[in-house]
Parts: sequence; structure tokens; C-alpha cells
Amino acid sequence: MKQPFESVVVRHGTTVLRVCRVVLGPHDAEDAWSETFLAAMRAYPDLPETANVEAWLVTIAHRKAVDVLRAAKRNPLPVDEMPEIPAGQGVPDAGDVDLWAAVTDLPHKQRQAVAYRYVAGLAYAEIAEVLGGTVEAARRAAADGLKNLRKKYPGAITKGASS
Repeated sequence: MKQPFESVVVRHGTTVLRVCRVVLGPHDAEDAWSETFLAAMRAYPDLPETANVEAWLVTIAHRKAVDVLRAAKRNPLPVDEMPEIPAGQGVPDAGDVDLWAAVTDLPHKQRQAVAYRYVAGLAYAEIAEVLGGTVEAARRAAADGLKNLRKKYPGAITKGASS
């Protein structure tokens, strides 16, 4: 029997928020998180009981993040304001500005692959499904992302980096 949707939010909400924060940054993540769960709530009744709920949610979060990024390209950027300091909720070591800057500087696909693999814990096949590519391309993007992080931020140690 499928668990109630509220249980899905409690179980996977933190992971989805972390993924959104890594992909989008701290400012847009909460909106993407909310949009993810609104869309998921509407589609949940039709989700097969055998589905990988976490991978399904990360796929939805990916699409919502793409929507946010597209919308941001159309919006003007303020230049006279100082950026806010990230709050840190849902971002490992958010107080480490250098690490956050290194993650932010990654090419978009690498940043997504690193987030989906090492924050959400998705398999490369699931990442390929989310990003729309091959398993090999997902594996390469995650490996290249880690390599770039290690160059720019030598102190970066990623859980499960050897898998």
C-alpha cells in the first residue's frame, strides 16, 4: 500500500531541499522545493506503488529548477545590492563560503550531477533519466564536477565519491 503523501514529504523533503539548494543556490531553492511538492501532490495518486519515490521527486525538482533558471535569465539582476549570506539550512558546510563558491562555479550539468549523486544519492541511471542523457554522460558529469571541486577547493571530501 502506498504511504500517505504527508509521509513522503517528511521522508524526502530534506533531500529535495538540499538538491534544490545545490542546483539553484539558497535564494531560489525554497520556491523550487514548494513547486516540486505541489506538482508531486497532484501527480502522486497516479504514481505506481513500485516507483522510486525519491528519484521521482528529484526529477520533478530538476524540472522546477530548470523553470527557475529560465525565469531568472529573463529577470534583471540588481547591481547596487550586496548579496545575502546563505542561511545554511539544507546545505552541508554552508558556512564555508569558499566551498559554496566552488560549487556555484561548476558548469551547470556538473553541478546538477554532483547534487543528484552526492546530495540526493541517486544512481547514475536515475541521474541520466533526470538530465536526459546516457548513464555514461551522467557518470562523466559527476566525475568531472568532483574533479573541478577538488581543484578549486582541495579540502572537499564528498561522501561516496569513490562509488
